[in-house]
Amino acid sequence: MRIRPARCDDAERVRRFLTGLSPHTHTLRFFTGVTRPSGSLVRVLTEMTEVRDVLVAVHEGDAGSGGEIVGHAMSYRGGAADVEIAVVVADRWQGFGFGPALVNRLLSRAALRGATTVGMDVMGDNRRVLGMIRKVWPGAAMRVSSGSVEVTAMIQEALLFAEQRSGGSPLTA
Repeated sequence: MRIRPARCDDAERVRRFLTGLSPHTHTLRFFTGVTRPSGSLVRVLTEMTEVRDVLVAVHEGDAGSGGEIVGHAMSYRGGAADVEIAVVVADRWQGFGFGPALVNRLLSRAALRGATTVGMDVMGDNRRVLGMIRKVWPGAAMRVSSGSVEVTAMIQEALLFAEQRSGGSPLTA
């Protein structure tokens, strides 16, 4: 497994990744089902810009295939926090630490660019992620709005937590 920045040739792999997600996972990430991802959605999920950072977790199977994308993370500068993040991992790869690893890498990259706060919207019934947020960021501001929880936290808290755990991911339960 390897985490790397998204590339322009990832578009078809990201499309396959999205179509392979369960309806429940689609809803947790996009707050709606995405049965057939549009070209514009795939483009947003693969193009890095001055305000958007995109990472993928790749399971490197067959040589030359480019590997299978099993996780996706992105940050966007310009919301209520310095960066807003969103992360999703393929159903069969959940629970192996890829989500926390993606978050850790994304936040490290954002901190290097000067970000100090992170924001995210989490579905209210996503108890697993909300529990991890409470553990990593006990001082995080959480505001319930229309079935989701708007979270704002300090990036440095998570990075310090990771360092204290000998380099482990900040969201490892």
